[in-house]
Amino acid sequence: MSNKFAILLAFLVAVVACVQARTAIVGGFEINIAVTPYQVSLQYFNSHWCGGSVLNNKWVLTAAHCTVGISASNLAVRLGSSRHASGGTVVRVARIVDHPNYVDGTFDYDFSLLALQSQLTFSILVQPIALPKQDELVKDRIMTIVSGWGSTKNDAESNAVLRAAILPTVNQKDCNTDYQRFGGITDRMLCAGYQQGGKDSCQGDSGGPLVANKKLIGVVSFGYGCALGGYPGVYSRVAIARDWIRQNTGV
Repeated sequence: MSNKFAILLAFLVAVVACVQARTAIVGGFEINIAVTPYQVSLQYFNSHWCGGSVLNNKWVLTAAHCTVGISASNLAVRLGSSRHASGGTVVRVARIVDHPNYVDGTFDYDFSLLALQSQLTFSILVQPIALPKQDELVKDRIMTIVSGWGSTKNDAESNAVLRAAILPTVNQKDCNTDYQRFGGITDRMLCAGYQQGGKDSCQGDSGGPLVANKKLIGVVSFGYGCALGGYPGVYSRVAIARDWIRQNTGV
């Protein structure tokens, strides 16, 4: 093996290890599900797997990287509970609709729709989230809330209870520059976080909601590490998939 090839291989291994799907909230705080009643825990073989958002009484939106290669019969969603392992209501998934343009490995078009086996009953703890218009712009530096049961990267902070973080959106060009060493980001993505890091979504939060002005603007997708300075979290831009969501769900 040549030295150049060995160096390239080591770099690729590092990229795979560090640019990863998100699994937890770092630098956040505990919240009650009533604050984000659209939030669900996507369960794989009865354990928390990813997050998701209620669109109406029949459909949930999550990330395609959470569902590709998985049978709907092994999935369910827990709703109406601040804990991913107990409480609320558990509803089985009947069908998975991954975005047809999803690219495994690059996270482009990282969207998946879940049709539920039974209709939801809405309450103060279970509510659908509003959606943006097709191609609706997201302004820079607007404040968002991201939530989930992912890793906190802190043994003193349990992820058994729902957590959230408040993050500003990041200029698209700046985020593309931040991720240039990994090929940059696409127009189907948007970023949120602080330049100095410290707060972020992380492993286990994938598929969960990024909300601004009471609208679902992003789906937790991937990032370099968690809460690292200079690498904001990357989210799938919901407005780019708005027509596809409507065509499949009627929402």
